[in-house]
Amino acid sequence: MRRLKAKLPLGPVILDPVGLALADDERRRLVHPAVGGVILFARNYESPEQLQALTAEIASLREPRLLVCADHEGGRVQRFRNGFSEIPAMRKLGVLWDRDRAAGRAAAQAAGYVIGAELGAHGVDFSFAPVLDLDYGSSSVIGDRAFHFDPLAVGALAEEFVKGLAAAGMKAVGKHFPGHGFAALDSHVDIPRDERAVAEIMKKDVAPYRPAIAAGLGGVMPAHVIFTRADREPAGYSKYWLGEVLRGTLGFEGVIFSDDLSMEGASTAGGVPERARAALQAGCDMVLLCKDPDGQDRLLESLGATALAAPGRAERMRRRGGRDLRKSVAYRDAQSALAAVSQALSM
Repeated sequence: MRRLKAKLPLGPVILDPVGLALADDERRRLVHPAVGGVILFARNYESPEQLQALTAEIASLREPRLLVCADHEGGRVQRFRNGFSEIPAMRKLGVLWDRDRAAGRAAAQAAGYVIGAELGAHGVDFSFAPVLDLDYGSSSVIGDRAFHFDPLAVGALAEEFVKGLAAAGMKAVGKHFPGHGFAALDSHVDIPRDERAVAEIMKKDVAPYRPAIAAGLGGVMPAHVIFTRADREPAGYSKYWLGEVLRGTLGFEGVIFSDDLSMEGASTAGGVPERARAALQAGCDMVLLCKDPDGQDRLLESLGATALAAPGRAERMRRRGGRDLRKSVAYRDAQSALAAVSQALSM
């Protein structure tokens, strides 16, 4: 018997499945009215065929279909590998920029296009990329995920990356606003603090967001970092950073996604429901909760039938176009441009 899709508006919660296919409990959660999306990790991937089957099942659950996303940045943060192109760490594009700015720009745009074409062909709407943090050399969790330490370079390369994704029908998500590159502690396991003056953070760390937003950045993910001279709460719970700076000063009109609420950096607000409430009240449109099935149940119970406050923003995150771009000349050219990066850096 064919299962009828549940007709539900999207909610503000993004959840993760445990394995390669959906379990009964996961299907139950994903048709809860507070859910709006699914994030996939390496543990959810075995092959291109399996990924297509998984995203097709997710799409079959409800109408409108849930958003599907992943952290697929390149380098050490690339969730799908077998059957996907190897995307270099973004730092390599920064090194290329130092040698040849035009080549660095072209490589960044190629990386965005390849990621967008390949994810889109497998039913994924968007990736949480690019990283817009500056590489100060102090944060091991950021490190080579960042394009560069120079705000000009990060902004220019991010702009091209955003354009490459857009050419493949996909929106980009910049992270971790206003910047995770200076704080040494890893927000997955600690509560990082950045003691710098707000003026310095605005001049340096926030600067790359301006060209990225102008290029069409679709989403922003704030950092679980406390910027002590601006707010006593992490940026993801801060009306100052999300409202005054991101929405106000920068004029950002896209989706604000919380970082994973199961991370230690999010623990300042209390339990899972309190964390979600703090993020949504501060200005996040959608909240992520990963690797915590029990916490997901508590979160959904606490939110009830909460729908998205601004559903149009989330709808713009859907991948556009139905054609498989892996068959295009543009895709082959972008692959060649990426393959040339390592060769150029070895010379």
